[in-house]
Amino acid sequence: MARYNCSVKRAEPKGESAGMPRREDASDAEAFELEMADVVRLGPDPRGRVRRASPINAPSAEPPSDDHVDGSDDGFAAHGVDRREIRKLKRGDYPAGNRHDLHGMTAAEACASAGRFIESSRRSRHRCVCLVHGRGLHSEGKVSILRARVREYLRSHRAVLAYADAPRSDGGAGAVYVLLRK
Repeated sequence: MARYNCSVKRAEPKGESAGMPRREDASDAEAFELEMADVVRLGPDPRGRVRRASPINAPSAEPPSDDHVDGSDDGFAAHGVDRREIRKLKRGDYPAGNRHDLHGMTAAEACASAGRFIESSRRSRHRCVCLVHGRGLHSEGKVSILRARVREYLRSHRAVLAYADAPRSDGGAGAVYVLLRK
């Protein structure tokens, strides 16, 4: 077993003792530059590992758009929820405890009805529910308005952890499985 020497050598304080006069009115950026003047970038990992920083997406000011009519919606998982939950929902790993049909409603009625349904399902302690919104085959332009509006509403609902298209056996693209908070 190899032993390592873990002694730490304290660096001398920067400023006047390092030969650089320290001004009292120096800004934080200048102070940071002074402190970091002798820092050297580490070389590549000798074991061949490459670690890249994950890209940071800046939050947008506008709400997320969910106007996928062609069925390209991959589902939704709230912040902190594993994206694999979407796959489990699509496969039907969570049995739908309750179903609610939104056919024939306006978009506003459907969102309000979905909200009431979600709250009553949570009180009944259902973990997963199915909302049937239809595919829009009988609407003008063959566009499913309820699909886009209901899913947009689900993204903003505090009780929704994730959602995905229901399995084909339970409505496919015309229905959505919703995973609820406990």
